[in-house]
Amino acid sequence: MLQTKDIAVVILNWNGKTLLEQFLPLVIKYSDDAKIYVADNASTDDSVTFVSAHFPNVGLIQNSQNGGYAKGYNEALHQVNEPLLCLLNSDIEVTENWLQPVVKEFNSDPDAAIIQPKILDHKSKSYFEYAGAAGGFIDKYGYPFCRGRIFDTIEEDKGQYNDTKDIFWASGACFFIRSSVFKALKGFDESYFAHMEEIDLCWRAFNTGHKTKYIGASTVYHVGGATLSNTNPKKTYLNFRNSLFTLVKNTDSNVFFRTVIRMKLDGIAAIRFLFQLKPRYCFAILKAHASFYMNIGRLLKQRKQLPKRPKYYETDSIVWSYFIKKRTKF
Repeated sequence: MLQTKDIAVVILNWNGKTLLEQFLPLVIKYSDDAKIYVADNASTDDSVTFVSAHFPNVGLIQNSQNGGYAKGYNEALHQVNEPLLCLLNSDIEVTENWLQPVVKEFNSDPDAAIIQPKILDHKSKSYFEYAGAAGGFIDKYGYPFCRGRIFDTIEEDKGQYNDTKDIFWASGACFFIRSSVFKALKGFDESYFAHMEEIDLCWRAFNTGHKTKYIGASTVYHVGGATLSNTNPKKTYLNFRNSLFTLVKNTDSNVFFRTVIRMKLDGIAAIRFLFQLKPRYCFAILKAHASFYMNIGRLLKQRKQLPKRPKYYETDSIVWSYFIKKRTKF
């Protein structure tokens, strides 16, 4: 039987001393006998000195370069031996007993490979947080959405998602995974750098027969946007590009048709940004498509090497459902 001592809580850090000062003490306080690591992504502030001086019992892993979320975790987790991994953002506030429901679910469901807790907004604690909320899903064309958050509509937490449920993807902000599964899937795709790499990993896990689950009995609070804010065009670029990468690699059939439809929908989003007088976001989508074209050969090669499963999507088009049919809640 797995216990909390079998969990490695691994916090990826890049120039985040202020966040570590604020949130690391709570991780230590509420994580029982789990092993806690800070994986530093070649920070140029004094994060490493700070952790060494103030938290000597925290494992310190120093990556050779800032390879983003994907490469950063891939490199760091080679040095972690615990059977359960918790990939925790440095801007997460954990709560008392946040680990116990997760361990219980891993023990009760051997097919559960990945688990996400309830993620609420640290800035407005009665509301779900944009990146993950109450568990992630995807539509036929690769657009992700969450219970509790569809596009820019964010629900208040009124206990409506206090359940345990199979989901399609878990948020990388607080991402539990069996170490054996992470290794079998060869970790994150490092070409992503940041954003969507957890959805790609969950999709690959789904395609190999594993479950991803949401546990409403465990709660954390996420600041969000600590590395790239939601108003940064680079985040738009990475989200659109990496979502296309994920669709081409993992969709079960009709990849050409689905990709063409997806890119047309992206084009509509780009035009919408223009009408909103946000030309930098429009350009970010165009840049994302250009990068996608440059990588198509590699993606198709990866696609041939990966297994596929049908019916990965929750709805045909979340864009149609939300913008045309005005369905704003899961």
